Amino acid sequence: MADYEKQGDSWADGQVSSQAVNQGLRTYMLRVYNLMALGVAFTAIVVLFMMNNVELMKMIATGPMRWVLLGGVLALGWFSPKLIFSGSKPLAHAAYWGYAALMGAMISPMLFSFFHAGKADLVFQAFAVSSATFAAMSLFGYVTKKDLAPMGTFLVMAALGLLIAMIANALFFQSEMMSLIVSGGAVLIFSAMTAWETQEIKEMYHEADEAHITGSKAIFGAFLLYGSFVMIFIHLLNILGIMDD
Repeated sequence: MADYEKQGDSWADGQVSSQAVNQGLRTYMLRVYNLMALGVAFTAIVVLFMMNNVELMKMIATGPMRWVLLGGVLALGWFSPKLIFSGSKPLAHAAYWGYAALMGAMISPMLFSFFHAGKADLVFQAFAVSSATFAAMSLFGYVTKKDLAPMGTFLVMAALGLLIAMIANALFFQSEMMSLIVSGGAVLIFSAMTAWETQEIKEMYHEADEAHITGSKAIFGAFLLYGSFVMIFIHLLNILGIMDD
């Protein structure tokens, strides 16, 4: 009888522990998604501010400033993980929000051109489709039992290849067809990357982590998902723009 009681107590303790882990994971993932959504909203605010400065738009669109912004985005993209996990909460937030601000400044000329040409509906269509795609792929990454880690290296290398192709097209070819192909590949790659990143972010959670470590992981997760969402959005918008023309 005593053995049955011990087994019953062990089972109950296991259930309580499992529920605590699940609740902690849900809270952690919700924090990631909230930070990511706030990052997108902040980028939108930066874009609106930039679009109200026409001369600034021209300087970014036609001058060397666009390459400075691209360099800043790439540099923060490379160094942000180290800053986020530096142990300093202000530094972690500065890296994330700085990245979102630079991204907003960099994509603002593209969005300005759509609004200026009376194609605001394409922007909202791209945002809606991007949101639906992101949500579906992130949900898949969260619930799937399949290990997505093996595809991670391929996706990162493919994204780097696309970046090189995009810069080469902007500098040398300026081909609309090549731009369409690159954007199509980017939408597919960053959609798959969203699923992989979500699974990685989920597996990063540990119940025993201290609060500041969990906070850093949440910011890093938001940083990853934010980047993938913005890439899906701008490349999908590029596709819609080319098809409309």
